[in-house]
Amino acid sequence: MKILVISDIHGNYLALEAVLADAGTYDAVWCLGDLVGYGPQPNECVERIRGMSNLICLLGNHDAASLGGLDLEDFNNEAMQSVQWMMDHLSEENKAYLGNLPEKYHYNAFTLVHGSPRYPIWEYILNTEDARRNFPFFTTRYCLVGHSHVPCLFQQRKKGDPVHMEIPQTGIPVQLKPRSIINPGSVGQPRDHNPGACYATLDLEQYIWELHRVSYNYQQVQKLIVEAGLPIRNAARLEGGW
Repeated sequence: MKILVISDIHGNYLALEAVLADAGTYDAVWCLGDLVGYGPQPNECVERIRGMSNLICLLGNHDAASLGGLDLEDFNNEAMQSVQWMMDHLSEENKAYLGNLPEKYHYNAFTLVHGSPRYPIWEYILNTEDARRNFPFFTTRYCLVGHSHVPCLFQQRKKGDPVHMEIPQTGIPVQLKPRSIINPGSVGQPRDHNPGACYATLDLEQYIWELHRVSYNYQQVQKLIVEAGLPIRNAARLEGGW
């Protein structure tokens, strides 16, 4: 069974379409949240995800904020402006869909969250210390997270052991080992200095994880961001992947 794992689309519809075309056939989709925020086409992204079959989709912090569920003072200026724009531009149907998304989901050996198992909506797992603090907060063999926009893998074999961090290489399958925290990177706003849309595939029988990158017309997305009146920084960072 092949799972398409995506996260942090952030209203970047062209990146999402590029990922779906590149991924080919798959049996199910796991989306780790933040369908909206930063990008110029939030409704198109939500509607595309809503229409998928065999879908598990989680609530991200930008999704929650666009519904008024988070204090905007916790966001930086560009993110705050983007959320306010989303509030005005998201359709009521898409707001209702986002409002019904879970913060956490368990599927067999996997826990799925947007931020972290400890704080599913908001906490970043950026390094081994962040990961170490979070291993006690899930009991499955694996936990999938998004939020940081950086593809990475953290492993702790047993309680008290050191936590090791690995950056998976594009196109090279990784045999997952318990216990691990794994991030597929960002579809719509990568932050690992690579502008290519990032996603992963998971072989659910063999527990094999593979990272993928695909180029897309980010210049067109930059143009749409400017035309929408969103912060210029949202457009600039797409080129450098930061």
